[in-house]
Amino acid sequence: MSNSDLEARVQRLEDIEAIKALKHQYCLHCDNDYDPDGLAGLFTKDGVWDGGLFGVAESREGIREFFSHTSKVVKFAIHHVTNPMIEVDGDTGTGHWYLWQPIVMRDADQALWLAARYTEKYRRVDGAWRFERLELGIRLLSPYEEGYGKLPIVDLPG
Repeated sequence: MSNSDLEARVQRLEDIEAIKALKHQYCLHCDNDYDPDGLAGLFTKDGVWDGGLFGVAESREGIREFFSHTSKVVKFAIHHVTNPMIEVDGDTGTGHWYLWQPIVMRDADQALWLAARYTEKYRRVDGAWRFERLELGIRLLSPYEEGYGKLPIVDLPG
């Protein structure tokens, strides 16, 4: 194996770890009352956050605006992400993650289970990885009390 081959392999691993750190920062900002400035800073200027049933936000400013209202709707959330599948090609990448999340909606004081799959595109900008697009594919959103066996997708208030 040549030095350049080894350097390329190490760079790929470093890029994957940097993308994992980006995702972990995303989860921390979400679990910190959906910090709008912190979350917006993780996206490219033209980034898109597509939360499915929760809505869509486009551009860094649009994402900041969207998340500035989220803590008024969500009382509590803990993002557990697993099974990262990340591919890197130069300054772009793609990823898939699974999400398991207990969540409490503020208006109804309703505890829910949320399970979803993230589908993501990444772009390196000025040496740092950012989300270009983040999509949340909801698999279940169920009341804690009833469980996800009886009601896999609940209607959200509002």
